[in-house]
Amino acid sequence: MIGSSLARQLRDAGLEWHPAPGDFFRIEGPEFASDETFTVSDMTIEPHEFDTGTILGFNGTTEWALDSVALEQALWLPREDQLRERLGGAFRALTARPDGAWRVTTHSGGADHDFEAADAASAYAFALLALIDVTALR
Repeated sequence: MIGSSLARQLRDAGLEWHPAPGDFFRIEGPEFASDETFTVSDMTIEPHEFDTGTILGFNGTTEWALDSVALEQALWLPREDQLRERLGGAFRALTARPDGAWRVTTHSGGADHDFEAADAASAYAFALLALIDVTALR
């Protein structure tokens, strides 16, 4: 799972989130633990669409008084498969390096580009950040 800092960079670069079951997120704000991760689930946390925006409803939560949170307060932590999907046709390869790191290779602008990180999800995230940046310049 990518870290909060990298997830914020993706969000700030324009990566949109449409909550679905299985998605991981954290709630941003001083009243929440920064390392507590939630999972969208049809049973406990469901996205609800309103004219005013999307909220994440906490169904049956008894431990603390949290009924819902605005999508803007939630930080999506995209999974490896979701990041790879967002790369689309630019994705070329994921390879494990001998030192245990991971490399994602993409193709854009007529050239291949490599992105390395300690875990595969972060390598995908760095590649997606670069792809978003390139497409924003067009």
